[in-house]
Amino acid sequence: MTQKKILGIGSALVDILTQIEDESILTRLNLPKGSMQYVDAETSVKIGKDLSSYQSKMAAGGSAANTVSGLARLGIEAGFLSKVGKDEVGRFFEQEMDNSRVKPLLLKSETPSGRVQALVTKDGERTFATCLGASAELSKEDILPELFDGWDLFYIEGYLVANPTMLEKAIQTAKEKGLKTAIDLASYNVVEESREFLLQLIENQIDIVFANEKEAKALTGLDPEEALHFLASKCDIAVVKVGPKGSFIQSKNEIVRIGEVGDLVVDTTGAGDLWAAGFLAGWVKGESLKKCGMMGAILAANIIQVVGAKMDDARWDSIYKAIAAIN
Repeated sequence: MTQKKILGIGSALVDILTQIEDESILTRLNLPKGSMQYVDAETSVKIGKDLSSYQSKMAAGGSAANTVSGLARLGIEAGFLSKVGKDEVGRFFEQEMDNSRVKPLLLKSETPSGRVQALVTKDGERTFATCLGASAELSKEDILPELFDGWDLFYIEGYLVANPTMLEKAIQTAKEKGLKTAIDLASYNVVEESREFLLQLIENQIDIVFANEKEAKALTGLDPEEALHFLASKCDIAVVKVGPKGSFIQSKNEIVRIGEVGDLVVDTTGAGDLWAAGFLAGWVKGESLKKCGMMGAILAANIIQVVGAKMDDARWDSIYKAIAAIN
């Protein structure tokens, strides 16, 4: 049987990761801890100047881009659809996708490429100031049917609810082409702002939903297990992650609880993205819900032990061994 292929869509962003000692910086910059805030280019530059005394690390990022990069590392054929500028940041992003063995389907713009100031506090919590740049220009006119040829699942970054016209066209086109659809709900504040739109989308167009505890609460008003049951009544598979306590997965009447896999936290950047990568890699291979969840948990437990959403070859080797050892 031919293995399923996954196409992701999201914002093509370059992350500038900075570990901060003093959380008062977040207050000064008007960035609620743990949130994702959209900022304009001027504000992004100001934040960068305020953080210039700290050491920073640059990496290709964006929620869905992190997920498809993780999928590629697990041997799954993956692609990524977005828009970048004709600039050094855009070229850096495209090269990083190539290096990750992800097929980049990147449209080009005269607008500068998007970037994210990611501030990481001592407890590993990350706060994002996102300047979308060229990635915000992806429009419904860019969504052509042939982009979906050869793919089996369409993986959607929840932040794209900020661009509802394009997102609806993309999902509708994917469904018309016979693709399954999955969405990660993104930040809780984004969910709050687009609650009705997301609920309608999940009920009518989405097959798999990923949410953390805060996002599930923002969407449904319910505690994790109740939110799980609610979401599972609207789609094929629902996942609610509860941080260090693990996660819940439900498909129809089957409910699986995945316990914690690790407790060392350096930086939670990419934890949800890599959890989705592990789960979907198992789904592609027809694994049980339990094994899919364990694969997600193993990737998440490893990514929170490093700064940023990328891991070196040695850590991936240990991940492969851990996955192979799952009963």
